[in-house]
Amino acid sequence: MKVKDIMNTSVKTAKPNTPVRDLVEVMCFNKISGMPVVDDDNNVVGVVSEKDVLRKMFPDISEVAREEGVPDFEKMEKGYSDALGLQACDLMSKLVASASPEMPLMKAVSIMCVQKIRRIPVVEAGKLVGIISLGDVHKAIFANSLKGA
Repeated sequence: MKVKDIMNTSVKTAKPNTPVRDLVEVMCFNKISGMPVVDDDNNVVGVVSEKDVLRKMFPDISEVAREEGVPDFEKMEKGYSDALGLQACDLMSKLVASASPEMPLMKAVSIMCVQKIRRIPVVEAGKLVGIISLGDVHKAIFANSLKGA
């Protein structure tokens, strides 16, 4: 199978200046855990995941080392509002692994596994054309195995 055989072409995206509150709303209401960030020409410039948003709530390790005792986790949770006030460009991962539509599906899976990511944008000639997730791959492989059974 190739990436194009299972990719989702109806991709929810954000722009670099999209408020984090808006992209979190899209993720929550659409039950997705991340989304590509694209520029005005549909070039992928980053990816934002739920993990990126939640990670923004935690102090950096040097702050934890300076403090005595246990970190104040309740205070961290209140920091969520601060994260929601940012823009996608403040949180996004800028080094984005991608797949091409013609890439063998298992090669895309290997990239996701090595990079420890759950989704990968599908890019053709620099433009976003789709996305696949580990869940999409698993469903496709399972469905394919049923045909052979």
